Amino acid sequence: MDMTESFRRDGEYEQYENPYQGAQQHAPSPVNPEWPPPPAHEPTATVEAPTAAVEAPRKKRTRGPVALLAAVALVAAAVGGGTAYAVQELTGSDTVAAGTTTSVVPSSKKGDIAAIAEAVSPSIVEISATSNSGESTGSGVIITSDGEIITNNHVISGASSIKVTTSDGKEYTAQVVGTDSSKDLALIKLEDASGLKAASLGDSDGVQVGDTVIAIGSPEGLTGTVTSGIVSALDRDVTVSTDEGQQQQQQGGGGWPFEFGGQEFNGDTGSSTTTYKALQTDASLNPGNSGGALIDMNGNIIGINSAMYSSASTSSDAGSVGLGFAIPINTVKSDLAQLRSGSQN
Repeated sequence: MDMTESFRRDGEYEQYENPYQGAQQHAPSPVNPEWPPPPAHEPTATVEAPTAAVEAPRKKRTRGPVALLAAVALVAAAVGGGTAYAVQELTGSDTVAAGTTTSVVPSSKKGDIAAIAEAVSPSIVEISATSNSGESTGSGVIITSDGEIITNNHVISGASSIKVTTSDGKEYTAQVVGTDSSKDLALIKLEDASGLKAASLGDSDGVQVGDTVIAIGSPEGLTGTVTSGIVSALDRDVTVSTDEGQQQQQQGGGGWPFEFGGQEFNGDTGSSTTTYKALQTDASLNPGNSGGALIDMNGNIIGINSAMYSSASTSSDAGSVGLGFAIPINTVKSDLAQLRSGSQN
């Protein structure tokens, strides 16, 4: 059977064929001059078809911002930008909550060091810790709007008082919440703080050698200093002291003792030490950068700067020679619950 016969048997052309042919399907002979005679039943097929044809396109139309948001998010995910950034662009927000595929700068500024520094600097603080050995300066990263700050344990170890200065010059008193000397990490909390800008914590497992990075901290008390470089290596074994007395001795000199490659730098690490895997960077780090942020080109924190290599014999003469080390941010995130519990070790 050909297509013409099929259509005709289904009645598709009843309205357009010779009326006499149509009549033969209903009666043997005409009963009046009006032609064609009324159908024996309602021609539902010929009436419903146009309705369906009209309604179908209506179902495909997007309806309001929800449909538009979903469409933009899907496109962004397909090109690797991540859905969180798609939401940011659609809503006009300049910042996005912490996440591994988010960006804290507009897409047009991605990779722009000046824009990233401007966006992240409000989340970096200067820490002044006073102990029996004197006063030391370090840095820290704000992780909650009410003043939780991550820093190095050696920055605040043995401190009798801690003062924190934010990027806008406001000063706070801070208390130690928890410490983990085995990872050289500490969590402190500002008193009576609110509305602070929390940093976006990234994913250090995705970092590759050669990635461009930014370091922000307070080297030698120079608050908000920005340097840049690349990730030079991954999984470097860095050894630091876990002895509180040993760390206090070095704080007055402005450095922090550590071992790398079988050698000691910035003083004696003592007999009680711990070793962790670190990111190596050639971004310039100096005494005072400790506890500050190592940042990727999306503005996410990928590490906490913790040590720097120097060939100087004393910490007071130490200076950057392009060999710095940072604790991976994933190590920090995995340790947060313990630090928040008030553990002191």
